[in-house]
Amino acid sequence: MIRHTHPMRQTLTNDLNPIRVLIRQAQEEDSASGRLVDFLEHRQAHLHNAIKLPTEKAAICLADFVMRYIRHVPDFIEAISTMAKEAGIYSEVSPLLKIASDYFLSPPSLVGEHSQLQALLDEAYLAHRLLEEVNDRFMAQSGIPLAPMDMTLANIIAHELIGEPFANELDQAVLFSAELLLNEHRLEGENVRRYVYQHQHQGWEEELKRWPCLTEDLAIEIDFGKPPGVWH
Repeated sequence: MIRHTHPMRQTLTNDLNPIRVLIRQAQEEDSASGRLVDFLEHRQAHLHNAIKLPTEKAAICLADFVMRYIRHVPDFIEAISTMAKEAGIYSEVSPLLKIASDYFLSPPSLVGEHSQLQALLDEAYLAHRLLEEVNDRFMAQSGIPLAPMDMTLANIIAHELIGEPFANELDQAVLFSAELLLNEHRLEGENVRRYVYQHQHQGWEEELKRWPCLTEDLAIEIDFGKPPGVWH
């Protein structure tokens, strides 16, 4: 199994390259072993009945979702980093992005020793849930999200794939990290207030044009049916 090693700290932007290498290596390894599909074939019988799967090749559909969910982490980090730099709030946002990156580069001990892609799913869940948690708290504080992305539905599906009680342990780790992060690095100050004012009045149209992956995930483009009253 490929281990996550990172001999020296680099800039956040440079950290995304080894993350993408890890993902590519894990995908190549799994293409030879097929362990992810085997795992998902077992897990699909235990998913909440709100998650509707196609009658054929359900595990393949889930594997596609897992891969895109994992790959979106460095994409999201890069997009938020760019937005933050342009808005002059990178110093306030970079600690959040560093934690999300470190979930891959220096994963916490609770991430299990299973297949490489399963480990990356756990780490992607931690990163996406942290971004979701900080987004929610920033929304409560300012009335707008920190970034125009909504991974709630995808995170629910990932939670189901990981399974309880372990997914709940990952959630608790995220809440702990978010609490520490926001106590030490408050998202406030003149530049943050200007950022909030701008997006309260202009919305996110320009950002969503530039980063179509964000609009893609607002709709959660996966091949699952929509349970009534939940997915629109």
